Amino acid sequence: MRRVSVFGATGSIGESTFDLLQRRSDVTTVALSGGRNVARLAEQARALGAELAVTAFDDCYADLKSALSGSGIEAAAGTAAVIEAAERPADWVMSAIVGAAGLAPGLRALERGATLALANKESLVTAGPLVMATARAHGGTILPVDSEHSAVFQALVGEDIAAVERVIITASGGPFRDWPASRMARATLEEAMNHPSWSMGQRITIDSASLFNKALELIETREFFGIDPARIEVLVHPQSLIHALVGFSDGALMAHIGPADMRHAIGYALNWPARGPVPVERLDLARIGQLSFEAPDPKRFPALRLAREVMDTGGHAGAAFNAAKEVALDHFIARQIGFADMAALVAATLEHLAAGPDLAAPVKSLDTVQAMDHMARQTARALIASGGIR
Repeated sequence: MRRVSVFGATGSIGESTFDLLQRRSDVTTVALSGGRNVARLAEQARALGAELAVTAFDDCYADLKSALSGSGIEAAAGTAAVIEAAERPADWVMSAIVGAAGLAPGLRALERGATLALANKESLVTAGPLVMATARAHGGTILPVDSEHSAVFQALVGEDIAAVERVIITASGGPFRDWPASRMARATLEEAMNHPSWSMGQRITIDSASLFNKALELIETREFFGIDPARIEVLVHPQSLIHALVGFSDGALMAHIGPADMRHAIGYALNWPARGPVPVERLDLARIGQLSFEAPDPKRFPALRLAREVMDTGGHAGAAFNAAKEVALDHFIARQIGFADMAALVAATLEHLAAGPDLAAPVKSLDTVQAMDHMARQTARALIASGGIR
């Protein structure tokens, strides 16, 4: 019987993971973590018979404990409790907490030698060398769960990474794929939430509209697979059926095709190293008829350029990039800055921090990553307060 934990259980990835776990009789659930939706977290914990349910917010503890009353399931709350939950013995851990908050629990799971199903892309963006080194040092395994990186991972099974010429990750283009820059600058929160292909949470949906999601995935590709940034490409593919392609030295392109359903990548990680049945749509290619592709417009989607600058800088630039992006997203959701202001804020934050000694310094510990994260957030907020991005 395999023991599993899910961090970020009430988000879109967590819900898809919950759906798959409900169908399994060969797993025991150790811990689930979530945010403020404690009613749903308790419902999931009861359904899976979890040992522990944790909310990241201290002020939600009483509600969670009440919702679990009589179940025998332990309740806990707070950031430290989430990290402690990751220390509990689980063989397979889903890391689906959104943002930099997912880094510490994932590291703790790897330190136990667990298999980490990594949907928290910020872990590799902010601390890629540290995460990969932790897995190597403790015998942990990282399985990518982003649809693009799962696709690359699957395309490389049985292949020599030295034979890879290029990796192409695809983007739907989001709701603003055909919008001119002037109209994008005036885009509303509601328009940014109207994704044409995927059903996701609010933050990742907006990141997809700005292509910041794809920018993070560029960095993630470099960190996980060790591919030179010059060999990593982004291709807009509106149908969202080809998730990635790998090009080899003989000119062949290996494409991974599947439905726009995260249960596919999650199921692959859950069944790995074997393949098992996953309840996703079976594609009818004759009905689909055609697949189309186009290059992304770097002027309308500056996040991709910023990601390449981050990879060139190295060190803690990824942590600064992600922190500034999270602050920008917070303020866009609060309707305090415009859609185009998000990229402008990230660029201004990176430029400001480049004047100091820490941005390009090698990533050595969680402490240094968190220090840069804090510094970048402070810088981004100060720039907003001063009108430095207008």
